[in-house]
Amino acid sequence: MSKKILVVDDEPKIVEICHDYLKASGFDVLSAGDGMKGLALARREKPDLIILDLMLPGMDGLDVCRALRRESEVPIIMLTARVEETDKLIGIELGADDYITKPFSPRELVARVRMVLRRSGGDPSGEMLRAGEVTLDRDRYEASLPEKTINLTPTEFEILSTLMSQPGRIFSRAQLLNAARGISFESYERAIDSHIRNLRRKLETEDGQPRYIVTVHGVGYKFVP
Repeated sequence: MSKKILVVDDEPKIVEICHDYLKASGFDVLSAGDGMKGLALARREKPDLIILDLMLPGMDGLDVCRALRRESEVPIIMLTARVEETDKLIGIELGADDYITKPFSPRELVARVRMVLRRSGGDPSGEMLRAGEVTLDRDRYEASLPEKTINLTPTEFEILSTLMSQPGRIFSRAQLLNAARGISFESYERAIDSHIRNLRRKLETEDGQPRYIVTVHGVGYKFVP
């Protein structure tokens, strides 16, 4: 069955280019020209991935992303002409999985879509990864503690999986960025800090007291089971 991609952008030419290239690559494509319509379409059609413009009329892309993350872990690729560092941080803190700046190559967009979808599809081996009380289900892209199940975005899953694969080992931001495959952000290593904050918010029970993901100042992060 073909994967369903939703493109939300107010520029008809951008939508047309995305539609044509994604369609030619075997995807089913839906589109919306503003944030409210995009959010409604996402809720109704349940796409496998959303390409979301940051600057939208009415309800902007950040608000759409924020609303989606309250109810879904659908992979999101942010698409924008704005390149300020603050915009990148806000987007990833809200849970975006990748970030493409206009103008972009349509072939690159298709490649990014495939990459994020591969990550969100899980590991077909069905391997369960356990460290301490945390369990990772590679099929469902979920983490769980004894008392709760935690839904993760594909990017969060890859970072946590890397940390849990070798408990106690310190990983640099560059190593985690590489492991997460697809977070380009012009090799923007500080993007990892935002994803770590999101993971802690989902995993940890006490603010300011990380139990599982520990910062090693000046070096990176490690997982403590």
